[in-house]
Amino acid sequence: MQNFIEIERLKEKAAALGVSLDETALERFDIYAKALVEWNEKINLTAITQPQDIVTKHFADSLTLLRHLRAKHAGTLLDVGTGAGFPGLALLIADPALQVTLLDSIKKKLTVLQDILGRLSLSAALLHGRAEDLAHDARYREQFDAVTARAVAALPVLAEYCLPFVRVGGTFYAMKSVTAAEEVKDAQPAIRLLGGDRPQCKTMTLEDVGERCLILVGKRSATSQKYPRPSAKIAKEPLGQGKNLPKTK
Repeated sequence: MQNFIEIERLKEKAAALGVSLDETALERFDIYAKALVEWNEKINLTAITQPQDIVTKHFADSLTLLRHLRAKHAGTLLDVGTGAGFPGLALLIADPALQVTLLDSIKKKLTVLQDILGRLSLSAALLHGRAEDLAHDARYREQFDAVTARAVAALPVLAEYCLPFVRVGGTFYAMKSVTAAEEVKDAQPAIRLLGGDRPQCKTMTLEDVGERCLILVGKRSATSQKYPRPSAKIAKEPLGQGKNLPKTK
């Protein structure tokens, strides 16, 4: 039976990122891509539906995170605003030993992911709700080795949503375009308020995608219980600006 995606192309792109995909993983990625396109006809999951684009702009992009997770020996991963499962589900396919939790505020998207997980014979925790609420739940607060978000929000906003979930000693990973490197300096006051270390920007160029920036923020101290604030407050008054600036020693 013909594959939905170009398996060898995916294998090569993964290898270029230092990720080895076995036959089972490659077959699962093929099933995932096909299911994604099928579901996308019923619910708006992604604007990227061409098989070759799914390989590069979804799968390969997601896999840029894996070697960093392995370097940190991360065992638990929370994907905030997972949507169609990127990067969380893609990372689980590449490394089934990873304990993945997929969080989204839209239940229909989690229903899709539950179906796809079944087709892949994989399991992940599916968490429905808003990050700013769930981050105050003791079951999830500061419980994860790694927390990631593949989103367009500014870094101070993403950090407030995500850092409260990261355990002390863990890492928050923000997946962004290369232009986000400019955000790093401006976001440092907010990240300090949230218990994070100085952010690092790892830039890379992905063929057919362009330059990408993976921002790494280590968690050095517990986040104050007053964070995250309600979403309206986060949007209106991003941390690290004006009266929110931390005091300098």
